[in-house]
Amino acid sequence: MDKEKKPEWFDGTNPDSFTSVVRKGVELPQESLGYTKNTRFQKKNKIELDYNEMAAGILAGSRSILARAITLIESNAEHHFRKAQELLQQLLPYSGKALRIGITGVPGAGKSTFIEAFGTYLCDLGLKVAVLAIDPSSKISGGSILGDKTRMEQLSRNPRAYIRPSPSAGKLGGVHRKTRETMLICEAAGFDVILIETVGVGQSEVIVRDMVDFFMLLTLTGAGDELQGMKKGIMELADAVVVNKADGQNKKLALKTKSEYSRILHFLQPATKGWSSKALTCSAKYNDGMEEIWESIKAFEQHTKETGVFEERRRVQTKEWIYSMIIDQLQYSFFYHQDVKQLLPKMENEVIAGNRTVTSAVGELFEAYMKNL
Repeated sequence: MDKEKKPEWFDGTNPDSFTSVVRKGVELPQESLGYTKNTRFQKKNKIELDYNEMAAGILAGSRSILARAITLIESNAEHHFRKAQELLQQLLPYSGKALRIGITGVPGAGKSTFIEAFGTYLCDLGLKVAVLAIDPSSKISGGSILGDKTRMEQLSRNPRAYIRPSPSAGKLGGVHRKTRETMLICEAAGFDVILIETVGVGQSEVIVRDMVDFFMLLTLTGAGDELQGMKKGIMELADAVVVNKADGQNKKLALKTKSEYSRILHFLQPATKGWSSKALTCSAKYNDGMEEIWESIKAFEQHTKETGVFEERRRVQTKEWIYSMIIDQLQYSFFYHQDVKQLLPKMENEVIAGNRTVTSAVGELFEAYMKNL
């Protein structure tokens, strides 16, 4: 039988002659499917604003542009760094008007619950509140672990509040080095109060103390054991010690704890010149004590502004910020220097093997770093 010969019943012009029939569907332009001639997939282009447009959006109160600006600040890309600095320069005249409050506390003290209750109270007074919550970074993804927006659901829905979790990126004590610049952006956006929450471990309290006006230590009842474990240095940083969870059967014990803290604060050196640090109680769960805490903070602000301590502290903080940034830039420049990156593994191995002292290894690394500067 001739292979080319078709059966008599076969009609090539009639599709119904086939067992399977392919009918023509609706044709779409290739572009609508994300395909082009040169690439299989094409991302949707996101409109990128220049720093002038971004600054105008922030000053106009745009939340989406504010979020994009903070992301720009947190980026480590070099071209983002330059754009972020130009943006900050534009917004600098509009910053510095907010009251900056740092909040730390012992584990389990209820920092997030307190911030939500306190922030909601301030919003009800007609103030705009920004919360910069410094989260521990995941070593796997580099992102925030705690997710403060999920822990402050009520406050995150408040139109007068803005919550920005900021991964610590492995920095000392869990404090992200861009928090200061984020704070300036939020101030330019018109927020009246900036609340900065620390992770409550290590030296993050010291770093946050150096960027806020008022520093608050949140603690629990049962002061006997708590005070034994509490670092004296952290208590010396606090302008107020707040005993949380002062409600129900725990209220009596909370008042006793407050009295014990008051006695101890009396013997410590004041955290702020001319201000006597106070011990207070509250119940974040039942929104009790928020008014007293806010009145104490306002009294602090008024007193320190009248005595000049408020502005003096900010001047000192700005100076310390300069030196901190110099150290960061030098560290980055050193470890990313091509010659240092090549030489460092060899120096590490020689020191670990006991064939070279640490001092001589560091000296050789610095010689390599300085050679081509």
